[in-house]
Amino acid sequence: MPDTGILPLRFEEDTPFTFRAGRPLAAGALRRDAARARLRHPQVVNLCTDRHAFLAVLAAALSSARTTLLPSSAAAAAETVATYGSCDVLDDDDVAGCATTAAGGMPGLPREDFTAVIGHTSGSTGRPVAHRKTWSSLQATTALNAAVIRACLAPDAGRPWIVATVPSQHMYGMELAGLLPLLAGFAIHAGHPLFPADIAAALSQVPAPRVLVTTPVHLRSLLQSGITLPPVAVTISATAPLSSDSAQDVESRFGTRLLEMFGSTETCVFATRRTATESAWNPYPGVCLAPGEGCTLVSAPWLDGAVPLQDVLAVGEDGRFTVVGRNTDLVDVAGKRASLADLTRRIAGLQGVEDALVLQPDEPDGLGVRRVAALVVAPGMDPTGLLEALRPTLDPAFLPRPLVIVEALPRNAVGKIPRSEALRLLGEHAPRPGQPDPP
Repeated sequence: MPDTGILPLRFEEDTPFTFRAGRPLAAGALRRDAARARLRHPQVVNLCTDRHAFLAVLAAALSSARTTLLPSSAAAAAETVATYGSCDVLDDDDVAGCATTAAGGMPGLPREDFTAVIGHTSGSTGRPVAHRKTWSSLQATTALNAAVIRACLAPDAGRPWIVATVPSQHMYGMELAGLLPLLAGFAIHAGHPLFPADIAAALSQVPAPRVLVTTPVHLRSLLQSGITLPPVAVTISATAPLSSDSAQDVESRFGTRLLEMFGSTETCVFATRRTATESAWNPYPGVCLAPGEGCTLVSAPWLDGAVPLQDVLAVGEDGRFTVVGRNTDLVDVAGKRASLADLTRRIAGLQGVEDALVLQPDEPDGLGVRRVAALVVAPGMDPTGLLEALRPTLDPAFLPRPLVIVEALPRNAVGKIPRSEALRLLGEHAPRPGQPDPP
Protein backbone atom coordinates (compact mmCIF):
# COMPACT_ATOMS: atom_id res chain seq x y z
CA MET A 1 0.00 0.00 0.00
CA PRO A 2 1.36 3.48 -0.85
CA ASP A 3 2.71 5.59 1.98
CA THR A 4 -0.01 8.02 3.11
CA GLY A 5 2.08 10.28 5.32
CA ILE A 6 0.85 11.20 8.78
CA LEU A 7 -2.40 12.23 10.36
CA PRO A 8 -2.77 15.77 11.71
CA LEU A 9 -3.07 14.17 15.13
CA ARG A 10 0.67 13.60 14.80
CA PHE A 11 1.57 16.92 13.15
CA GLU A 12 3.64 19.44 15.02
CA GLU A 13 1.41 21.79 17.00
CA ASP A 14 2.34 24.83 14.90
CA THR A 15 2.03 23.22 11.43
CA PRO A 16 -0.38 25.38 9.35
CA PHE A 17 -3.43 23.29 8.63
CA THR A 18 -6.53 25.37 7.89
CA PHE A 19 -7.28 29.00 6.99
CA ARG A 20 -10.34 30.19 8.87
CA ALA A 21 -11.91 33.56 9.78
CA GLY A 22 -9.10 35.54 8.24
CA ARG A 23 -6.15 33.69 9.74
CA PRO A 24 -4.30 30.38 9.47
CA LEU A 25 -4.85 27.78 12.17
CA ALA A 26 -2.27 25.18 13.16
CA ALA A 27 -2.72 21.44 13.52
CA GLY A 28 -2.84 21.85 17.27
CA ALA A 29 -6.11 23.80 16.96
CA LEU A 30 -7.66 21.04 14.89
CA ARG A 31 -6.44 18.40 17.33
CA ARG A 32 -8.01 20.26 20.24
CA ASP A 33 -11.31 20.74 18.39
CA ALA A 34 -11.34 17.05 17.46
CA ALA A 35 -10.89 16.10 21.11
CA ARG A 36 -13.78 18.39 22.05
CA ALA A 37 -16.27 16.85 19.62
CA ARG A 38 -19.00 15.10 21.61
CA LEU A 39 -19.45 11.69 20.01
CA ARG A 40 -21.64 9.16 21.80
CA HIS A 41 -22.82 6.73 19.13
CA PRO A 42 -20.95 4.36 16.81
CA GLN A 43 -22.03 6.34 13.70
CA VAL A 44 -21.66 10.03 12.90
CA VAL A 45 -23.53 12.20 10.40
CA ASN A 46 -21.11 15.06 9.72
CA LEU A 47 -23.06 18.06 8.35
CA CYS A 48 -20.38 20.68 8.98
CA THR A 49 -19.94 23.12 6.08
CA ASP A 50 -16.94 24.84 7.70
CA ARG A 51 -14.09 22.59 6.61
CA HIS A 52 -12.13 23.05 9.83
CA ALA A 53 -15.16 21.84 11.79
CA PHE A 54 -15.76 19.00 9.32
CA LEU A 55 -12.17 17.81 9.64
CA ALA A 56 -12.29 18.03 13.43
CA VAL A 57 -15.38 15.79 13.54
CA LEU A 58 -13.92 13.42 10.94
CA ALA A 59 -10.64 13.14 12.86
CA ALA A 60 -12.55 12.51 16.08
CA ALA A 61 -14.63 9.80 14.41
CA LEU A 62 -11.62 8.07 12.87
CA SER A 63 -9.55 8.16 16.04
CA SER A 64 -12.39 6.58 18.05
CA ALA A 65 -13.40 4.01 15.38
CA ARG A 66 -16.75 5.58 14.56
CA THR A 67 -18.20 5.37 11.06
CA THR A 68 -18.91 8.64 9.24
CA LEU A 69 -22.15 8.60 7.26
CA LEU A 70 -22.31 10.89 4.23
CA PRO A 71 -25.93 11.53 3.18
CA SER A 72 -26.52 12.33 -0.49
CA SER A 73 -27.53 15.86 0.60
CA ALA A 74 -28.17 17.79 3.80
CA ALA A 75 -31.89 17.35 3.16
CA ALA A 76 -31.39 13.57 3.22
CA ALA A 77 -29.79 13.59 6.69
CA ALA A 78 -33.05 12.73 8.47
CA GLU A 79 -33.59 9.78 6.15
CA THR A 80 -30.01 8.64 6.82
CA VAL A 81 -30.59 8.72 10.58
CA ALA A 82 -33.86 6.81 10.17
CA THR A 83 -32.06 4.18 8.09
CA TYR A 84 -29.06 3.63 10.36
CA GLY A 85 -30.57 4.18 13.80
CA SER A 86 -28.74 5.92 16.63
CA CYS A 87 -26.26 8.46 15.23
CA ASP A 88 -24.46 11.58 16.31
CA VAL A 89 -25.56 14.39 14.00
CA LEU A 90 -23.18 17.36 14.16
CA ASP A 91 -23.10 20.67 12.31
CA ASP A 92 -20.97 23.81 12.62
CA ASP A 93 -22.91 25.09 15.65
CA ASP A 94 -22.47 21.81 17.50
CA VAL A 95 -18.70 21.92 17.06
CA ALA A 96 -18.49 25.60 18.02
CA GLY A 97 -20.63 24.91 21.09
CA CYS A 98 -18.31 22.30 22.58
CA ALA A 99 -16.93 24.02 25.67
CA THR A 100 -14.76 21.34 27.21
CA THR A 101 -11.07 22.05 27.66
CA ALA A 102 -9.71 18.70 26.53
CA ALA A 103 -6.01 18.90 25.78
CA GLY A 104 -6.24 16.63 22.76
CA GLY A 105 -5.52 13.12 23.92
CA MET A 106 -6.93 11.07 21.05
CA PRO A 107 -7.32 7.28 21.30
CA GLY A 108 -5.57 6.06 18.14
CA LEU A 109 -6.33 4.78 14.67
CA PRO A 110 -8.93 2.20 13.58
CA ARG A 111 -8.25 -1.27 12.21
CA GLU A 112 -7.41 -1.48 8.50
CA ASP A 113 -10.72 -3.27 7.77
CA PHE A 114 -12.81 -0.79 9.78
CA THR A 115 -15.70 0.82 7.84
CA ALA A 116 -14.56 4.41 8.13
CA VAL A 117 -17.06 6.03 5.76
CA ILE A 118 -20.37 5.12 4.16
CA GLY A 119 -21.08 7.30 1.13
CA HIS A 120 -24.34 7.55 -0.76
CA THR A 121 -24.84 8.11 -4.48
CA SER A 122 -26.19 11.53 -5.42
CA GLY A 123 -29.57 10.32 -6.67
CA SER A 124 -29.04 11.84 -10.13
CA THR A 125 -30.23 8.58 -11.70
CA GLY A 126 -32.56 7.33 -9.00
CA ARG A 127 -32.66 6.44 -5.29
CA PRO A 128 -29.36 6.97 -3.38
CA VAL A 129 -27.42 3.77 -2.67
CA ALA A 130 -24.96 3.25 0.20
CA HIS A 131 -21.30 2.25 -0.35
CA ARG A 132 -18.89 1.32 2.45
CA LYS A 133 -15.25 2.46 2.53
CA THR A 134 -12.68 0.77 4.72
CA TRP A 135 -9.92 2.66 6.47
CA SER A 136 -7.27 0.90 4.38
CA SER A 137 -8.99 1.68 1.06
CA LEU A 138 -9.27 5.38 1.94
CA GLN A 139 -5.58 5.50 2.83
CA ALA A 140 -4.65 3.89 -0.51
CA THR A 141 -6.76 6.09 -2.78
CA THR A 142 -5.77 9.25 -0.90
CA ALA A 143 -2.09 8.45 -1.41
CA LEU A 144 -2.68 8.03 -5.14
CA ASN A 145 -4.70 11.25 -5.39
CA ALA A 146 -1.95 13.12 -3.55
CA ALA A 147 0.79 11.68 -5.75
CA VAL A 148 -0.86 12.70 -9.03
CA ILE A 149 -1.44 16.25 -7.77
CA ARG A 150 2.09 16.63 -6.44
CA ALA A 151 3.44 15.40 -9.78
CA CYS A 152 1.92 18.57 -11.32
CA LEU A 153 3.84 20.82 -8.89
CA ALA A 154 7.43 21.96 -8.94
CA PRO A 155 9.68 19.77 -6.77
CA ASP A 156 10.30 22.65 -4.37
CA ALA A 157 6.73 23.96 -4.42
CA GLY A 158 6.10 23.45 -0.73
CA ARG A 159 2.89 22.48 1.01
CA PRO A 160 -0.20 22.75 -1.25
CA TRP A 161 -3.23 24.74 -0.05
CA ILE A 162 -6.67 23.57 -1.19
CA VAL A 163 -9.65 25.80 -1.92
CA ALA A 164 -12.74 23.72 -2.67
CA THR A 165 -16.15 24.63 -4.06
CA VAL A 166 -17.62 21.15 -3.47
CA PRO A 167 -19.22 20.01 -0.19
CA SER A 168 -17.16 17.74 2.03
CA GLN A 169 -20.16 15.39 2.33
CA HIS A 170 -19.98 14.41 -1.34
CA MET A 171 -17.50 11.56 -1.93
CA TYR A 172 -15.44 13.72 -4.30
CA GLY A 173 -15.35 16.46 -1.67
CA MET A 174 -14.53 13.95 1.06
CA GLU A 175 -11.61 12.56 -0.93
CA LEU A 176 -10.09 15.86 -2.03
CA ALA A 177 -11.13 18.34 0.67
CA GLY A 178 -11.27 15.92 3.61
CA LEU A 179 -8.79 13.10 3.25
CA LEU A 180 -5.99 14.99 1.47
CA PRO A 181 -5.56 17.32 4.47
CA LEU A 182 -5.99 14.54 7.03
CA LEU A 183 -3.79 11.94 5.40
CA ALA A 184 -1.51 13.53 2.83
CA GLY A 185 -0.09 16.74 4.27
CA PHE A 186 -2.20 19.28 2.36
CA ALA A 187 -3.59 22.42 4.01
CA ILE A 188 -7.08 23.78 3.29
CA HIS A 189 -9.19 26.92 3.31
CA ALA A 190 -12.11 26.39 5.68
CA GLY A 191 -14.61 28.23 3.51
CA HIS A 192 -16.99 26.89 0.88
CA PRO A 193 -16.90 29.56 -1.87
CA LEU A 194 -19.41 29.24 -4.70
CA PHE A 195 -19.45 32.49 -6.70
CA PRO A 196 -16.47 33.67 -8.79
CA ALA A 197 -15.62 36.63 -6.54
CA ASP A 198 -15.73 34.40 -3.45
CA ILE A 199 -13.52 31.78 -5.09
CA ALA A 200 -10.99 34.45 -6.08
CA ALA A 201 -11.02 35.91 -2.55
CA ALA A 202 -10.49 32.51 -0.92
CA LEU A 203 -7.60 31.70 -3.26
CA SER A 204 -5.97 35.05 -2.47
CA GLN A 205 -6.09 34.29 1.26
CA VAL A 206 -3.89 31.19 1.10
CA PRO A 207 -0.25 30.91 -0.01
CA ALA A 208 1.06 29.19 -3.13
CA PRO A 209 1.02 26.53 -4.35
CA ARG A 210 -2.79 26.67 -4.61
CA VAL A 211 -5.04 23.77 -5.63
CA LEU A 212 -8.61 24.54 -6.70
CA VAL A 213 -11.00 21.60 -6.27
CA THR A 214 -14.15 22.31 -8.25
CA THR A 215 -16.67 21.19 -10.91
CA PRO A 216 -17.44 22.02 -14.56
CA VAL A 217 -20.38 24.18 -13.42
CA HIS A 218 -18.11 26.38 -11.27
CA LEU A 219 -15.44 26.51 -13.97
CA ARG A 220 -17.97 27.69 -16.51
CA SER A 221 -19.09 30.40 -14.10
CA LEU A 222 -15.48 31.49 -13.55
CA LEU A 223 -14.82 31.69 -17.29
CA GLN A 224 -18.00 33.67 -17.97
CA SER A 225 -17.32 36.10 -15.12
CA GLY A 226 -14.09 37.46 -16.60
CA ILE A 227 -12.62 37.50 -13.09
CA THR A 228 -8.88 37.35 -12.45
CA LEU A 229 -7.58 34.65 -10.11
CA PRO A 230 -4.30 34.57 -8.21
CA PRO A 231 -1.88 31.91 -9.50
CA VAL A 232 -3.43 28.44 -9.21
CA ALA A 233 -0.93 25.62 -9.64
CA VAL A 234 -3.48 22.83 -10.18
CA THR A 235 -7.20 22.93 -10.90
CA ILE A 236 -9.08 19.69 -10.28
CA SER A 237 -12.46 18.96 -11.84
CA ALA A 238 -14.88 16.06 -11.40
CA THR A 239 -18.60 15.09 -11.10
CA ALA A 240 -19.35 15.68 -14.82
CA PRO A 241 -17.44 15.48 -18.11
CA LEU A 242 -15.39 18.50 -19.12
CA SER A 243 -14.77 19.25 -22.78
CA SER A 244 -11.27 19.67 -24.16
CA ASP A 245 -12.13 23.22 -25.27
CA SER A 246 -13.27 24.17 -21.76
CA ALA A 247 -10.14 22.65 -20.23
CA GLN A 248 -7.94 24.60 -22.65
CA ASP A 249 -9.82 27.81 -21.82
CA VAL A 250 -9.31 27.23 -18.08
CA GLU A 251 -5.59 26.57 -18.48
CA SER A 252 -5.11 29.57 -20.75
CA ARG A 253 -7.19 32.03 -18.73
CA PHE A 254 -5.93 31.12 -15.28
CA GLY A 255 -2.41 29.91 -16.03
CA THR A 256 -3.11 26.59 -14.35
CA ARG A 257 -2.85 22.90 -15.12
CA LEU A 258 -6.28 21.27 -15.18
CA LEU A 259 -6.49 17.71 -13.91
CA GLU A 260 -9.78 15.88 -14.37
CA MET A 261 -10.52 12.97 -12.03
CA PHE A 262 -12.65 9.94 -12.82
CA GLY A 263 -14.37 7.86 -10.19
CA SER A 264 -17.63 7.20 -8.42
CA THR A 265 -19.10 6.77 -4.98
CA GLU A 266 -18.71 3.04 -5.54
CA THR A 267 -14.99 3.13 -6.37
CA CYS A 268 -13.59 6.53 -5.30
CA VAL A 269 -11.23 8.20 -7.80
CA PHE A 270 -9.30 5.67 -9.87
CA ALA A 271 -8.17 7.55 -12.99
CA THR A 272 -7.10 11.02 -14.16
CA ARG A 273 -6.33 12.91 -17.35
CA ARG A 274 -5.08 16.32 -18.38
CA THR A 275 -8.18 17.09 -20.43
CA ALA A 276 -6.64 19.99 -22.35
CA THR A 277 -4.13 17.66 -24.01
CA GLU A 278 -5.51 14.11 -23.79
CA SER A 279 -8.85 12.40 -24.29
CA ALA A 280 -8.07 9.01 -22.74
CA TRP A 281 -8.01 8.37 -19.00
CA ASN A 282 -4.98 7.05 -17.10
CA PRO A 283 -6.01 4.52 -14.45
CA TYR A 284 -4.09 4.41 -11.18
CA PRO A 285 -1.46 1.67 -10.74
CA GLY A 286 -3.12 -1.61 -9.79
CA VAL A 287 -6.51 -0.79 -11.33
CA CYS A 288 -7.94 -3.51 -13.57
CA LEU A 289 -10.96 -2.87 -15.81
CA ALA A 290 -13.09 -5.65 -17.31
CA PRO A 291 -16.38 -5.61 -19.23
CA GLY A 292 -19.50 -6.66 -17.34
CA GLU A 293 -23.15 -7.04 -18.25
CA GLY A 294 -23.97 -3.47 -19.28
CA CYS A 295 -21.25 -2.13 -16.98
CA THR A 296 -17.53 -2.13 -16.27
CA LEU A 297 -15.99 -4.13 -13.42
CA VAL A 298 -13.31 -2.20 -11.51
CA SER A 299 -10.77 -4.15 -9.46
CA ALA A 300 -7.88 -2.85 -7.37
CA PRO A 301 -5.86 -4.10 -4.37
CA TRP A 302 -7.74 -1.70 -2.07
CA LEU A 303 -11.23 -2.73 -3.24
CA ASP A 304 -13.18 -5.70 -1.89
CA GLY A 305 -13.46 -7.59 -5.16
CA ALA A 306 -14.70 -6.33 -8.52
CA VAL A 307 -16.98 -3.30 -8.23
CA PRO A 308 -19.64 -2.78 -10.95
CA LEU A 309 -19.39 0.70 -12.46
CA GLN A 310 -22.40 2.01 -14.36
CA ASP A 311 -20.16 3.50 -17.07
CA VAL A 312 -19.26 1.44 -20.13
CA LEU A 313 -15.54 1.95 -20.83
CA ALA A 314 -13.45 1.15 -23.90
CA VAL A 315 -10.02 0.00 -22.70
CA GLY A 316 -7.02 0.28 -25.01
CA GLU A 317 -4.03 -2.05 -25.22
CA ASP A 318 -2.01 0.37 -23.10
CA GLY A 319 -4.59 0.19 -20.30
CA ARG A 320 -5.92 3.69 -20.85
CA PHE A 321 -9.64 4.06 -21.49
CA THR A 322 -12.35 6.26 -22.94
CA VAL A 323 -15.95 6.48 -21.79
CA VAL A 324 -18.57 5.04 -24.13
CA GLY A 325 -21.46 6.07 -21.87
CA ARG A 326 -23.49 5.11 -18.83
CA ASN A 327 -25.84 2.15 -18.99
CA THR A 328 -28.54 4.50 -17.70
CA ASP A 329 -27.56 7.07 -20.35
CA LEU A 330 -28.47 5.03 -23.44
CA VAL A 331 -32.14 5.28 -24.35
CA ASP A 332 -34.38 3.52 -26.85
CA VAL A 333 -37.09 5.43 -28.69
CA ALA A 334 -39.15 3.59 -31.31
CA GLY A 335 -36.39 1.00 -31.74
CA LYS A 336 -33.61 3.56 -32.12
CA ARG A 337 -30.84 4.19 -29.57
CA ALA A 338 -29.10 7.38 -28.49
CA SER A 339 -27.10 8.80 -25.60
CA LEU A 340 -28.78 11.31 -23.29
CA ALA A 341 -25.38 12.91 -22.66
CA ASP A 342 -24.83 13.40 -26.39
CA LEU A 343 -28.31 14.85 -26.85
CA THR A 344 -27.69 17.20 -23.93
CA ARG A 345 -24.35 18.25 -25.42
CA ARG A 346 -25.99 19.06 -28.77
CA ILE A 347 -28.63 21.28 -27.16
CA ALA A 348 -26.13 22.95 -24.83
CA GLY A 349 -24.03 23.84 -27.89
CA LEU A 350 -26.81 25.84 -29.54
CA GLN A 351 -26.36 29.60 -29.63
CA GLY A 352 -28.21 31.27 -26.78
CA VAL A 353 -28.36 28.15 -24.59
CA GLU A 354 -26.73 28.55 -21.16
CA ASP A 355 -27.57 25.13 -19.65
CA ALA A 356 -29.51 22.03 -20.63
CA LEU A 357 -30.58 18.55 -19.58
CA VAL A 358 -32.16 15.83 -21.71
CA LEU A 359 -33.93 13.00 -19.88
CA GLN A 360 -36.39 10.24 -20.60
CA PRO A 361 -39.49 10.41 -18.38
CA ASP A 362 -40.83 7.20 -16.87
CA GLU A 363 -44.29 7.43 -18.46
CA PRO A 364 -44.96 6.96 -22.20
CA ASP A 365 -46.88 9.50 -24.25
CA GLY A 366 -50.40 8.99 -25.61
CA LEU A 367 -49.04 6.70 -28.33
CA GLY A 368 -47.22 4.51 -25.83
CA VAL A 369 -43.76 5.84 -26.75
CA ARG A 370 -41.24 6.93 -24.09
CA ARG A 371 -39.86 10.02 -25.79
CA VAL A 372 -37.06 12.20 -24.51
CA ALA A 373 -37.71 15.61 -22.98
CA ALA A 374 -35.44 18.59 -22.39
CA LEU A 375 -35.09 21.29 -19.79
CA VAL A 376 -33.21 24.26 -21.24
CA VAL A 377 -31.94 27.56 -19.84
CA ALA A 378 -32.02 29.94 -22.81
CA PRO A 379 -33.11 33.49 -21.94
CA GLY A 380 -34.99 35.17 -24.76
CA MET A 381 -35.26 31.98 -26.84
CA ASP A 382 -38.37 29.97 -27.66
CA PRO A 383 -38.80 26.16 -27.88
CA THR A 384 -39.81 26.21 -31.55
CA GLY A 385 -36.64 28.01 -32.60
CA LEU A 386 -34.44 25.62 -30.62
CA LEU A 387 -36.15 22.57 -32.10
CA GLU A 388 -35.69 23.95 -35.61
CA ALA A 389 -31.99 24.43 -34.89
CA LEU A 390 -31.76 20.80 -33.77
CA ARG A 391 -33.60 19.19 -36.70
CA PRO A 392 -30.66 19.09 -39.14
CA THR A 393 -28.49 17.14 -36.69
CA LEU A 394 -30.96 14.83 -34.89
CA ASP A 395 -33.09 11.87 -35.85
CA PRO A 396 -36.72 12.99 -35.46
CA ALA A 397 -37.24 10.28 -32.83
CA PHE A 398 -34.88 12.14 -30.50
CA LEU A 399 -36.21 15.67 -30.89
CA PRO A 400 -37.18 16.51 -27.28
CA ARG A 401 -40.94 16.57 -26.73
CA PRO A 402 -41.46 18.59 -24.78
CA LEU A 403 -38.56 21.03 -24.82
CA VAL A 404 -39.18 23.31 -21.87
CA ILE A 405 -37.37 26.59 -21.25
CA VAL A 406 -36.77 27.26 -17.55
CA GLU A 407 -34.97 29.96 -15.58
CA ALA A 408 -32.45 27.54 -14.00
CA LEU A 409 -31.79 23.84 -13.62
CA PRO A 410 -32.00 22.31 -10.12
CA ARG A 411 -28.30 21.50 -9.83
CA ASN A 412 -27.02 20.43 -6.43
CA ALA A 413 -23.81 21.54 -4.73
CA VAL A 414 -21.62 19.49 -7.09
CA GLY A 415 -23.49 20.45 -10.24
CA LYS A 416 -25.54 17.28 -10.63
CA ILE A 417 -29.29 17.25 -11.16
CA PRO A 418 -31.25 14.71 -9.09
CA ARG A 419 -33.63 12.87 -11.37
CA SER A 420 -36.53 13.46 -9.01
CA GLU A 421 -35.98 17.24 -9.19
CA ALA A 422 -35.71 17.17 -12.99
CA LEU A 423 -38.97 15.23 -13.29
CA ARG A 424 -40.67 17.62 -10.86
CA LEU A 425 -39.56 20.64 -12.87
CA LEU A 426 -40.60 19.00 -16.11
CA GLY A 427 -44.03 18.21 -14.65
CA GLU A 428 -44.50 21.82 -13.59
CA HIS A 429 -43.72 23.25 -17.03
CA ALA A 430 -44.65 20.55 -19.53
CA PRO A 431 -47.75 21.07 -21.69
CA ARG A 432 -51.00 20.05 -20.00
CA PRO A 433 -53.05 17.12 -21.38
CA GLY A 434 -54.67 18.21 -24.63
CA GLN A 435 -52.12 20.98 -25.17
CA PRO A 436 -49.84 20.19 -28.15
CA ASP A 437 -46.06 20.17 -27.94
CA PRO A 438 -44.19 22.66 -30.11
CA PRO A 439 -44.05 21.45 -33.75
